[in-house]
Amino acid sequence: MLNLCNYRLVVVLQEKTYIYDSNSLSMLDTIDTVPNLKGLCAFSPSLEGCFLALPASTAKGAVLVYNVMELQLHCEIDAHRSPLAAIALSSNGKYIATASEQGTIIRVHLVSEATKSYSFRRGTCPSTIFSLSFAPSLQLPDILVATSSSGSVHIFSLGFETNQRTKMSGSFLGSILPYSVNDALDPAHHHVLHNAVSAGVRSYAVVRKVDKVADSSLSEIASCRAIISLIAYNGYFQEYTFTLNSQNESTWSLEREFNLVAVISGNAETS
Repeated sequence: MLNLCNYRLVVVLQEKTYIYDSNSLSMLDTIDTVPNLKGLCAFSPSLEGCFLALPASTAKGAVLVYNVMELQLHCEIDAHRSPLAAIALSSNGKYIATASEQGTIIRVHLVSEATKSYSFRRGTCPSTIFSLSFAPSLQLPDILVATSSSGSVHIFSLGFETNQRTKMSGSFLGSILPYSVNDALDPAHHHVLHNAVSAGVRSYAVVRKVDKVADSSLSEIASCRAIISLIAYNGYFQEYTFTLNSQNESTWSLEREFNLVAVISGNAETS
């Protein structure tokens, strides 16, 4: 069940999705979907781009994007050859990220035009993508975080133009999408935290906050700092600070870690 934009209530079932008015609870529309055994869905809470994303095929990685305010199909995107494993929409509804069951490529499409903007290679060996999540910022550059069955956390930077990428821009941000948007970005845009959790343990990560530190002397962004929260099915919660500077040097710092199961058990014993 999803509460979208404070105006829509969405209930996702295996083969149907129901859209309600969240104030009157009256049903507004019913979407017939392909069997959605994994319960895959994604939404964007922005009134300017309030979209719902659902799988459109069980044979390939197609995704249906539905405008829940206008109650109409916005587009259908053929993102992968294999069935989908994960979907995420940016908070402003501008981008949709997808991963297939193969798990080697993560693609980002521009929702308004249903065109591919980025292709990121997570790795060469197949891996199950457990989660995809955009940073909560409404403007580019943005960050996409992914977790996989390998136990690693992956961060992909959208719109960042580092010195390793080009010397023509003269700034960290550069211009947005200056190169062919159909080309896969080089590894400079991919940052990995290995062995964050044990391999095979399902995990989810979200970008809670992004801060951009400006260099006043150069009038450009000097670094980007993100707070990443990670929770795993073995009960552990971790919080990391991820920092990326203008030289494309990244650092991960573990700020907090505790076992939720132990905390809950301890509270139960003392109550």
